[in-house]
Amino acid sequence: MSEHDPHRPGLGSMPHEGGTAFRVWAPHADAVSVTGSFTDWSEDGHPLEAEDNGHWYADIEGVGPGTEYQFVIRNGDQRLMRIDPRARAVTHSSGNGIVYDRDAFDWQGDSFACPPHDELVIYETHIGSFMADPGNPGDLEGVTGKLDYLIALGINAIELMPVAEFAGDYSWGYNPSNPFAVEHTYGGPDLLKTFVREAHRHGIAVIVDVVLNHFGPSDLALWHFDGWSENDLGGIYFYNDERSSTPWGDTRPDYGREEVRAYLHDNALMWFDEYHMDGLRFDATLYIRTIDGVGTGDLPEGWDVMQAITSSVRETRPDKILIAEDLQNDAALTTFGDGGAGFHAQWDAGFVHPVRAALTAVDDGERSMTELAEAIGADDNPFARIIYTESHDEVANGKLRLTHEIDSEDPGGWAAQKRATLGLCLALTGHGIPMLFQGQEFLEDEWFRDDVPLDWERAEKFRDIVRLARDLIRLRRNADGTSAGLTGNIFSLLHVDDEAKTLSWARSRDEEVAVVVVNASAEPRDVTTPLPGGGHWAVRFNSDAATYSALFAGHETDDVDAVDNPDDDQPPLGTVSVGAYSLVVLTRA
Repeated sequence: MSEHDPHRPGLGSMPHEGGTAFRVWAPHADAVSVTGSFTDWSEDGHPLEAEDNGHWYADIEGVGPGTEYQFVIRNGDQRLMRIDPRARAVTHSSGNGIVYDRDAFDWQGDSFACPPHDELVIYETHIGSFMADPGNPGDLEGVTGKLDYLIALGINAIELMPVAEFAGDYSWGYNPSNPFAVEHTYGGPDLLKTFVREAHRHGIAVIVDVVLNHFGPSDLALWHFDGWSENDLGGIYFYNDERSSTPWGDTRPDYGREEVRAYLHDNALMWFDEYHMDGLRFDATLYIRTIDGVGTGDLPEGWDVMQAITSSVRETRPDKILIAEDLQNDAALTTFGDGGAGFHAQWDAGFVHPVRAALTAVDDGERSMTELAEAIGADDNPFARIIYTESHDEVANGKLRLTHEIDSEDPGGWAAQKRATLGLCLALTGHGIPMLFQGQEFLEDEWFRDDVPLDWERAEKFRDIVRLARDLIRLRRNADGTSAGLTGNIFSLLHVDDEAKTLSWARSRDEEVAVVVVNASAEPRDVTTPLPGGGHWAVRFNSDAATYSALFAGHETDDVDAVDNPDDDQPPLGTVSVGAYSLVVLTRA
């Protein structure tokens, strides 16, 4: 380029016809260059020129996509080799950046829109263990190959645990070393785009986890990036005082520094703009908005960062979904405007913990139906909460899959099958956006580990349980037009009996109503419950049906005709016979 040619906008590597432009932020550097195969990896490399605000730039002819490179940063006597902080592809977490053409992928006309939030059924998965051979991590090709299975199951959104490059080949993904790059063992950026495109063709939205509360802590080129730091902490990308501390190391980003805020903002929007994602799930937002994660030591700058990202998404991409993992049930997280953080929904600890406690109690007398009822219908805005009985956090780190926690001696036996499926049914009919964790539908046992693949033989062994999940997911999404009430935002608690361990509630949407009746005891029960209207109520689902397991009793639950309540001005009544540890759904015929 001549000195009169304008500099191209953007950061990172920007390939174009004839070459690649490079720009990097290194405000404390004395000099910056870029080296790679195009310089024979010389120590000096090709120099970048200083721009305003600590940025450095060069445009180099003949450098194209696929070229490996690193920045060479000089600060006094220090000579630092650094991976591009905005590299979209890397050889590995401590290797080289790869020049990547962000616009070259053929999306083949993809114009998918995320389903309405009241219709979502989310399936959380970990790429490395979803489809893998022992000794080798899985990749995105394996997950893509299971899309037909997932669409048959009936889910319409898949949530990927983090896909940003991490140290090593095995990880949950919550240790991002290169936040803009897609993990190379998963297949890199093009394979992720292929997966999203094919998921969309199957009618499945894709949500991805992002980690903005900390980086690394290992294989972290951002650490002391340009040679400057204070208090022996992280340098320009991080807080360099007590605000740096997180449970995962002293690597909390500096939310108050303009360039770091832009880095986080651009990273979040990248997943929408370049990868056609349908939503983001923000990991551990409590550690973005507070220093210590116990609700004290507020970080208003972190709150501002979340607001800036959610505002940008809501204003320009209104069909997307933004989910917070905060686990404090703070309504401000899902408030847009009035100082709220602006997320659409948050993972609800107020559901999972009491529900799991009820399911895992050894004796029926220990189950609190009052607490269970509060968990099922705890929020006036159901689609501001994600409800589940299993997630990567709930079934790892010393915690077991429900089947194993219910009966460690026989996790495939009657008690484990009955109560684990009851938990799945509660999530799918409860007042919220339901989520499953990979393998839950075929009673995966033990606990989640990133280096232990799912046991897909169980999908055949427990194919009838898979059918149970499929039938109820279909009902939850109103696929047959008979159960719109299960997508409704109106919740009515109808009946709670802590002695008999029975419970019922109604959900409604406009004039459509669904009634859910639960028996959380080891014996069949006849449950007399108020009904929200007279007439004939048809059984649409019975989790004790013999078709769902050879171990199930197949307790017969008949349709119900509402009868007048002897108490004046009270709703009519119906008596529903429900099998042990079972859930029944009825709608008006």
